[in-house]
Amino acid sequence: MTEHQHQPEESMPMAGHTGHAGHGEGHTGHAGHGGHGDHAAQFRRLFWVMLALSIPTVAASPMFAMLLGYPLPDWPWLRWLSPVLGTVMYLWGGRPFLTGAVSELRARRPGMMLLIALAITVAFLASWGATLGLLDHQLDFWWELALLIVIMLLGHWLEMRSLARTSSALDSLAALLPDTAERIDADGSTNQVDPSLLAVGDLVLVRPGGRLPADGEVSDGEASVDESMITGESRPVRRGIGDPVVAGTVATDSALRVTVTATGDRTALAGIRKLVADAQSSTTRAQRLADRAAAWLFWFALIAAVITVIVWSALGMPDQAVVRAITVLVIACPHALGLAIPLVVSISTEKAARNGILISDRLALESMRTVDVVLFDKTGTLTRGEPVLVGARPAPGTDEDQLLALAAAAEADSEHPLARAIVTAAAERGLSVPHARDFTASPALGVTATVDDRTVAVGGPAMLASAGADPLETSGEPGFGPAATVLSVLVDGQVIGALALADAIRAESREAVAGLRERGIEVVMITGDARSVADAVGAQLGIDRVHAQVRPEDKARVVGELQAEGKRVAMVGDGVNDAPALARADVGIAIGAGTDVAVASAGVILASDDPRGVLSVITLSDAAYRKMKQNLWWAAGYNLISVPLAAGVLAPIGFVLPMAVGAVLMSLSTIIVALNAQTLRRLNLSPEAVAPTLAATALPAASRAGS
Repeated sequence: MTEHQHQPEESMPMAGHTGHAGHGEGHTGHAGHGGHGDHAAQFRRLFWVMLALSIPTVAASPMFAMLLGYPLPDWPWLRWLSPVLGTVMYLWGGRPFLTGAVSELRARRPGMMLLIALAITVAFLASWGATLGLLDHQLDFWWELALLIVIMLLGHWLEMRSLARTSSALDSLAALLPDTAERIDADGSTNQVDPSLLAVGDLVLVRPGGRLPADGEVSDGEASVDESMITGESRPVRRGIGDPVVAGTVATDSALRVTVTATGDRTALAGIRKLVADAQSSTTRAQRLADRAAAWLFWFALIAAVITVIVWSALGMPDQAVVRAITVLVIACPHALGLAIPLVVSISTEKAARNGILISDRLALESMRTVDVVLFDKTGTLTRGEPVLVGARPAPGTDEDQLLALAAAAEADSEHPLARAIVTAAAERGLSVPHARDFTASPALGVTATVDDRTVAVGGPAMLASAGADPLETSGEPGFGPAATVLSVLVDGQVIGALALADAIRAESREAVAGLRERGIEVVMITGDARSVADAVGAQLGIDRVHAQVRPEDKARVVGELQAEGKRVAMVGDGVNDAPALARADVGIAIGAGTDVAVASAGVILASDDPRGVLSVITLSDAAYRKMKQNLWWAAGYNLISVPLAAGVLAPIGFVLPMAVGAVLMSLSTIIVALNAQTLRRLNLSPEAVAPTLAATALPAASRAGS
């Protein structure tokens, strides 16, 4: 419509833990998710079996009996109990580590599995040598071997359980889909079908409290829809005829009839699941550092073990040389190092998804903490991208409600956004709008209709000129600023008032801007609107640097100019016409993409349209980085201190670290790293928690009304 002159704007994981198992995408009763959950169950079963076998293995070990001072029965078969059970434990319980070592050797990437395999293999061979009388009896390590395998399995079980908890984000997303859908057939009857059988164009019935089985458009009914699992928005939103709705959301209070527009892997929910899975399996700079550190640690431990053997052998204690070397290999296992980064990333990715922040590129999340300029697109980002009534100026003899009611009556049959804004404003005020007839729309002029036998016209300057009327004086009136579109209302050719409409500034935008500036981050706005409109919006939001009248294809140039100043730029836009700028920026953030999550140009996608989500991303980026740094320092620093102790550097003063204690300390370091990462779950990313409260500096009244 142009009646108004309006210008819009296979087995267990073996070779480390830097990746994640795949996840099925289909929907069949929510099944199909293996990954860490299955691995945790396997390690749990294996741990309990090995723990049961370790009790007789340790109890029957002559070395263990000698240490505790209890006698062993003189049964001929008893001397073979520990070797036999120890061999079973080595081959069965040690299998994950042995096969993992083979995988690391084939990949030429030595790491924790190879270290564990070396330790248990040396202990196994030395123990058999002692049992058969080929080596000194003090090299009988069956009890240490048993405890080492049990402790290693316990560490892996706890690790897999932690990773399984983070991967549960995908399972919980899959569980959002209902098990059945109620499809309406051509004859009006309904039947229960599996959601996977729905096709585009099908009509489905969603009863009160029911979940939507597919993306669609409301064809009948109106309901409050809980979209929190998709957008992170805690309050239900009202959806009526023509509104888009998303699979997995809940119609809370009324029934809806929905025409299916997307099913299966094409739904927003499937898109979110894919983004979460891709982000959890991608690699960050910190992860690559951890991988390199694990490889360095292998060589560090191996060289330390060799030096240990040489030194202890030179001192005439070859048996201690073997014991110390095994302890070095055990305690140097970079278990914690392998868990330090993946667990933090997995938890932060899950935490983000549960708050409506979708990470398609983990490097983007990692980089967000270093951003010093946030460039906001205006329309659809800081503003709603739709006009609202922000001011009314009735002529003498006319009150504001009467002015608005007559204008709404004349505009009732128009589909123009300005008309919709006027009608909506009247409805929100609860005004009684009279019936209109003889509606006509004149391009470039406005609309005319007959209301109560009077001719009511609503239009811009051209309509006033056509009617030979003068506009009302509105300078200084609330809402009638340079950002507003002014429409005059005429009754029988006489001007009875003027209405100001403007693109609604989001109520949360000012908090977002203030929160960024509070963090020392410069805020810049870019828009295709006229300079006067842009400056007015910038002034209301407290943004000093504004780029106006910029075409979509030129927004990337502005990003480049900021980068040329030495800035690290995050671009926030709607993900459509801002795609080039989003791709050019150091971090691209698509906002308000709740039903379009596959925004390839953005590294971060905010499912809701709340610009305060940018503050949530920065908060998460800072917290995740701190946890990564803490875990890396602990995992690497622990080894640098513990390896010399394991080698026996304090032996001259009488302190020698037992091998079993070394295994316990190694597993303990893993548990500490895991627990430290889990604290991320307590991070509050809600907009209210990350943004400052600006009650004392709220938007002007007119802008508040439009927000």
